[in-house]
Amino acid sequence: MAKYLISFPSAAMALSDDEFAAAGIDSRAVIEEAKAAGVYVFGGGIDEGVAPVLVAGDGSVSSDTYPGSRLDGGFTVLEVPTRAEAVEWARKIAVACRCAQEVREFMYDPAS
Repeated sequence: MAKYLISFPSAAMALSDDEFAAAGIDSRAVIEEAKAAGVYVFGGGIDEGVAPVLVAGDGSVSSDTYPGSRLDGGFTVLEVPTRAEAVEWARKIAVACRCAQEVREFMYDPAS
């Protein structure tokens, strides 16, 4: 089975406070469904109040990031047998979150 990253940028969730609360309830229900189905690996939302840092090979830490790098919003990692199944889960998440989702497949790693 392959692992898939299903994600969206925070700007995609242009919701009212009431819609945001409902999306939270609905998205947690989809995550519970994925857990019950045994396909959930990990997920969460990026805390945009905490600045990212870049850690170099020598251990030095800076406030720089890679040019063009921007990771925000939310993501879910699922392990499913087919891309079609990953797309179906992304559809469920898109309905719950009220925004489109990107689907990306992780490269195969025999150790994970």
